[in-house]
Amino acid sequence: MEEDLIPSPYDLLFEALWLIPIRHYLYALFIIWTVFFYNYVEFHFLGDVALQYFRCRVNLIYNPDSPIYHGVVSRCPTLHGRYVATPWLASPHLQTCFLNFHGLPPVFTYTRKLFRPSDGGTIALDWLTNSHVLDEISKEDTTPIAVVIPGLTSDSSSAYLKHLAYNTAKSGWNVVISNHRGLGGVSVTSDCFYNAGWTEDVRVVLRHLQHEFPMAPLFAIGTSIGANILVKYLGEEGEKTPLRGAVAICSPWDLLIGDRFISRKFKQRLYDRALTIGLQGYAQLHEPQYTRLANWEGIKKSRSIRDFDNHATCHVGKFETVDTFYRKSSSTQYVGNVAVPLLCISALDDPLCTKEAIPWEECRANKNIVLATTNHGGHLAFFEGLTASSLWWVRATNEFLGALSCSRHMHIQKIQESGSSGSGKLEEPSINQGPYLNIAEDGLVAAVNLEENTTRSKEATQVLNQRGPKVKDKRSFNVLCRQTKRSIWLLGYIGMVTGFPLVGMLMNYLFRKKQRPITASKS
Repeated sequence: MEEDLIPSPYDLLFEALWLIPIRHYLYALFIIWTVFFYNYVEFHFLGDVALQYFRCRVNLIYNPDSPIYHGVVSRCPTLHGRYVATPWLASPHLQTCFLNFHGLPPVFTYTRKLFRPSDGGTIALDWLTNSHVLDEISKEDTTPIAVVIPGLTSDSSSAYLKHLAYNTAKSGWNVVISNHRGLGGVSVTSDCFYNAGWTEDVRVVLRHLQHEFPMAPLFAIGTSIGANILVKYLGEEGEKTPLRGAVAICSPWDLLIGDRFISRKFKQRLYDRALTIGLQGYAQLHEPQYTRLANWEGIKKSRSIRDFDNHATCHVGKFETVDTFYRKSSSTQYVGNVAVPLLCISALDDPLCTKEAIPWEECRANKNIVLATTNHGGHLAFFEGLTASSLWWVRATNEFLGALSCSRHMHIQKIQESGSSGSGKLEEPSINQGPYLNIAEDGLVAAVNLEENTTRSKEATQVLNQRGPKVKDKRSFNVLCRQTKRSIWLLGYIGMVTGFPLVGMLMNYLFRKKQRPITASKS
């Protein structure tokens, strides 16, 4: 009976828990949820407050002998300072989401000009000049031009591009955003689409701007996928690019590593799915072309970026597999060939472009590259200040380009000679390279090159045909005399002056020869 009167330990436990007020349970639940959310969303507010001096410094990677660091970056206090995120956005995911859903962009209006490459496509160039009064830029204008290459499915209306364009124009530059084909409200007018490794549009746009504004120095800023395209273009062109300097923001660098990373965890898969929806929306705008060139049913069923690239990009770009496309389009393999001053900025907590893909040693080996990394910042966000009204990377970019444009370290384009091996033509032997002699009708002799202007040669042929049949040229002394007497007299005068010492030597020799017998007889 006594054993039956002893209460069960569990009953005692439940009775004790029942005595605890409900609000205490709510407090405990709130604390647990806060800790979970703080770690899951990767909040770093407490760490910034406690370890701001150590964790918020900008880490610079550069070659010890880099003239770009010592001559340009050393004059940029922003890159030698700290980046402290906005307190209520102290998370890479909050920063990235806030940038895409709002971003607090400045309000202004672009001036649009359409550029049509030779393949029939259409590229929208959205301009923001340093003065709202001057919509047109003259050919003699020497104001630097910043060419911006947007990220995946982004156009000039994106919040981060508006921040960049407004602040760059405010600092006295002219800004042009080169929208990708089919974006910015422009239809695709050819069978050519952009992708993560398509550099031809950058090449033709820069060539067009150099022709239109020959006095204005050109700089380029690439963001996200645009940064990968820019670095790949710089590596392909080397010394031949007309750019004086460049900046790459949050580049994915290695697309194969990025593809593995974005499908690794649940959080990354959410971003993967969101970007896929954006790509499907882009394809929906140009359904007739994708239906004809790609697998439209596969595009509609795509659940990831890799699926979309498999059904769309590989078909349009003629790639064998998705991995082949990623491997050929990655900019990491081109870093060593970059010949212009290049600043690269990346956040180590970027939820889209992993730090595992950053080519640390390749950037350190190239004297033209300075890599700046921060512990926080998200993807293209880097909000700073209590109101999150500005982006840190925009301020760092403008500071770097401003210091570079005033220095002697700007890149100067190397014009490739027509006879060089890079032109694809075999080099001619030295005996065929001239100079050659040309005898004019007045008797003047001039050196000419082998290469002649085609139109001039055609005009000369027409003139000869009008004069009558060709007569065989008689290269005799009498013919030359009839052409001009002045030249003959001039040649005679030159011959007499140059030959006079020889005549004197000959007479001296003969005179000494005649005197030898006389001298011998006397002896």
